[in-house]
Parts: sequence; structure tokens; C-alpha cells
Amino acid sequence: MADLKIRIGELEFKNPVTTASGTFGFGEEYTDFMDLNRIGGIFTKGTTIRHREGNAYPRMAETPSGMLNAVGLQNKGVDYFISSIYPRIKDYDTNIMVNVSGSTIEDYVATAEKVNELDKIPAIELNISCPNVKQGGMTFGVSCAGAAEVVRAVRKAYSKTLIVKLSPNVTDIVSIAQAVEDEGADSVSLINTLLGMAIDAETRKPYLSTITGGLSGPCVKPVALRMVWQVAKTVKIPVIGLGGIMNAADAIEFFLAGATAIQIGTANFIDPAISVKVVEGINEYLDRHGYSSIYDIIGALEA
Repeated sequence: MADLKIRIGELEFKNPVTTASGTFGFGEEYTDFMDLNRIGGIFTKGTTIRHREGNAYPRMAETPSGMLNAVGLQNKGVDYFISSIYPRIKDYDTNIMVNVSGSTIEDYVATAEKVNELDKIPAIELNISCPNVKQGGMTFGVSCAGAAEVVRAVRKAYSKTLIVKLSPNVTDIVSIAQAVEDEGADSVSLINTLLGMAIDAETRKPYLSTITGGLSGPCVKPVALRMVWQVAKTVKIPVIGLGGIMNAADAIEFFLAGATAIQIGTANFIDPAISVKVVEGINEYLDRHGYSSIYDIIGALEA
């Protein structure tokens, strides 16, 4: 059996398979379906400094080969997470990483400072790419200056592994990745959802209350794969790839493109045990091809 361990900054993962924020709750929701200790990590549902109701319903819609969502970062705030959720999930034998979002730089910093005090949370994923909120979110992630400013502020306040989640809704994702690397990010994760919409032709109304929302699922994989490949060729920090990964073969493609780890998102809604199956599929692939380590295939695309 091949060695699946990877490192991001100072943080070691038992394998490179993690679950994407917003699709896996806080992990405990999936314990009836799989052993959480078998995957490399869990990126929690987005957390903000204060309680957020999220967007009005309807806020999810199925599309060809994908889905749209406009949940809008609904959560009970970081203090509730610390008091009520953290005690229940802190002892899982996997890396629990909190997805942090905000409306202002001060919000990001305040949330990161609180999470920094939690012994069993070794990393945060700074979400500067959510397309479903009116303030903050993607606003910071669509320019080099905006991305750099928020990462610089959070880096000063947060001492552990800092992962920055990037938006695909930009003209040059490579430059933004370089900007956050320069400000101290330990890793970048990409891509967040693509901005999209769907219309009911019979009612002549949009399916989502917000009209537009984030598109995910198999339909976005070619875009995600291209962006991961571009970024991984340029930055020196590890890249975490996500976007339309539905099985082990999809994950392998992201490793070949240069990703050090992957996140599984929409596929969790179809098969709640998919993450463990992907770990098994990666092992089978490496054994079948005679590789001894996952690092043997990272960036090994033969162009």
C-alpha cells in the first residue's frame, strides 16, 4: 500500500482527501455513513463573527451536471461554534479546519483570532471567494490588492496553518494566488463555485431567490482543473484542488495537474461515503501503477 501522507505548511495529513466547506456540515452529520477518521481532513461549514440567517429560500437548484446554491453563509457565529460545536468534534482523528468568512477585514481578523485559541483546530480556510453574500466574501478575492490586504491582516492575527480559498470568477487567478502567497498564506484552495443562474421558463422567474448563485458539480471540473494546473505551476505553496470531484479518477486528475490535496464537495450529497471510497480508489491506482507515494503523481502531468 502506498504512502498517502502529505504536508501543508507544518500540518501533516494522513491522506490528501478532505471534504469541502458547506457540503459536509461539521462532520458529525456524516458519522452514520462513514468513519471520519479515515479521511485526511474536514473543512467545516463557513463561520462568521456573528450569527447569519443566510439568504431567503429557494436557495438551491439542480442544473445539468451540477447544482446552484445561494445559502449565503448561514451559521450561528464563531462563539456558538466554540461553545457548542467544537467540543463535539475536536477529538476526531483527522484535521478539522474552520472555513472563516466575513463582511469586513476586521470581521475576518476577529474570527481568526478566536479560532486561533482552539487547540484542536490546526488550520483555517480563509474564504475570500463566496459569491453568495452582498458584502465581503468574493469582494476581497477578485483583485490582487483586496486579496493581499485581507490575508496580510489575518496572517498577523493567526499563528497556525493558513489556507486561502480562491474565486474562479476572475480574469487572472494566478496573480491572486501569488499575491496571497506573498502575504504569508501556507496554501491556496481552488476553486470556489462559479457564478451562475437558472430560470424557470414556465414562470419566467429565476429558480433562486438571489437570482444568481454558485455553480458546483461535475460541470465545473474542467475549469477547476485548468486553474489548479495554472496556479500549481506558479506558486511554491501547496495547492488544494476542488471542483467537480466525483470519484477517485477525478481526484487523480487534480494530483496530476499539481494539487497536493483535494476537497470533495457536491459529491457528498449524492453519496455521503464518497470520501472514503476516493481514499480507497487512490490507493488502488497507486498500487496498480507501482507508485510508493502520493507525491509520485503530484504534478506528474505528461504534457
